[in-house]
Amino acid sequence: MALPPDAPRTHYVAPWRIDITVRRGVPRVVAATALARLAASALTTAGAPAPASLALILTNDAEIEPLNVEHMDHEGPTDVLSFPLLPPSAFPGHPGKAAASETGRPIEPTFRPPRRQRTHLGDIVISVERAIEQAPESPAQELRQLVVHGVLHVCGWDHADPVERDAMRSLERAIMGET
Repeated sequence: MALPPDAPRTHYVAPWRIDITVRRGVPRVVAATALARLAASALTTAGAPAPASLALILTNDAEIEPLNVEHMDHEGPTDVLSFPLLPPSAFPGHPGKAAASETGRPIEPTFRPPRRQRTHLGDIVISVERAIEQAPESPAQELRQLVVHGVLHVCGWDHADPVERDAMRSLERAIMGET
């Protein structure tokens, strides 16, 4: 029995399960297997608790816009939204992390996944339409960057603080092999 066109496709990149849904009519600018490997690399680099799963939904502006209004209180479409299910304390400390200790020492993760059970880390929704519009000369590169950016948000990274923003951008470039 064939899956519907927008059913999630599961990709295992040990110890991660990446479920990728491509909505009907959304251009496929990067192979799903390549996006799954990239997401897995970002999860590993960010120190996500393993084994775990992550959902990646590739959609358009029409679907992401109401999510942006509801969850971010911003009008109009955006390129990527992340919906983490674990607190930032579930991930290793990093420069600028809001939960950093007063002493400046790295914070050890307090979340411990149940043994032999896959933890769902969260969902990432990306507008491929936005990626194409933002980088018409290289939509595939833009989509890859948005996947990494979304994964880092799921893993407790933010860019409100300048120190954390700079560290996050540096880590994104390293994950994508640009450093």
